[in-house]
Amino acid sequence: MRPRTPLLATASALSALVLLSACGGAGTTAASGDGPLVGVDYPRSDTDFWNSYITYTPKYAEELGLSLKTTNSQNDVAKLTANAQTFISQGVRGLVMAPQDTAAIAPTLAQLEARNIPVVTVDTRPDSGKVFMVIRADNRAYGEKACQYLGTKLGGKGKVVMLQGDLASINGRDRTEAFNACMKRHHPGITVLGEATNWDGAVAAQKLQTDLTAHPDIKGVYMQSSFALAGTLQVLKQKGLLVGPEDEKHVFVVSNDGIPEELRSIAEGRIDATVSQPADQYAKYALHYLKAAIDGKTFKPGRTDHDSTIVQVREGLLEDQLSAPLVTADGGTYGGVPSLRSDDPSLWGNNAG
Repeated sequence: MRPRTPLLATASALSALVLLSACGGAGTTAASGDGPLVGVDYPRSDTDFWNSYITYTPKYAEELGLSLKTTNSQNDVAKLTANAQTFISQGVRGLVMAPQDTAAIAPTLAQLEARNIPVVTVDTRPDSGKVFMVIRADNRAYGEKACQYLGTKLGGKGKVVMLQGDLASINGRDRTEAFNACMKRHHPGITVLGEATNWDGAVAAQKLQTDLTAHPDIKGVYMQSSFALAGTLQVLKQKGLLVGPEDEKHVFVVSNDGIPEELRSIAEGRIDATVSQPADQYAKYALHYLKAAIDGKTFKPGRTDHDSTIVQVREGLLEDQLSAPLVTADGGTYGGVPSLRSDDPSLWGNNAG
């Protein structure tokens, strides 16, 4: 991924408008052009990752000449359903969404299909229903990369806590299943303590604190998203475990997202690795494919011109799996998995302002 420094000037001009549209309900026009009117529902605005996605979206809508309406469903599928109704009434030609409950969104997708309104989903893949394209990284690879990093650092033995997302989400299931399977196959001497958190940072912190009290020999933490970053660091600090990797008390921490705070924390030795989920590319290619759908274009499985692969995940459903590299302090290879240094200029988190 190349640096995207032009974002800064665009973001400053649009920031107030984007924040208004992130508060829930129907948003005002965040970007306009000669192209069709499209809707984007933001799934939440309480994490740095999704706030970055919110900032990138109007920039790429403007580049593509799209008129944009936005809403925020705040991690609530009922609100997402209501927001879709609002978009229909506003006459949008296409819709981007990131449903966090990937099973419950099916009736809404069916209604949009009946009205010939194409849908692109970002980050998550619906369990059923038709969408034009899924924009996502390989979430099983997230779990595998975290497993190989921790397994290597722990020498194949010890205990780790996995702070899971929401298992109602395909992302939470993929990351959990892949991490467990990788540990069982490659590092059977490591015990995994799985904790469901529903993507809630407070819940994650509470469960981590409980686990560290009951198991003071825990040496690793896998956070399935940066939602748990602040709470994890606070708990480790309270326990006297927030020490550098050269200290024998160090607990190795791997996250998923690649937000700026994670990259800084890796450089400072507070956490050890993350998997960079491309917030900028999610916004760019979601709108790219939505415009293509409106224009009547079609796609097939195979390599793309933007360093990704389109795969067919089931009959009639394509997924563009964008690149999501492992990021570490030294840029080394762990369990056969290469990584980028945390200061690599190609990482979106180093160009997000």
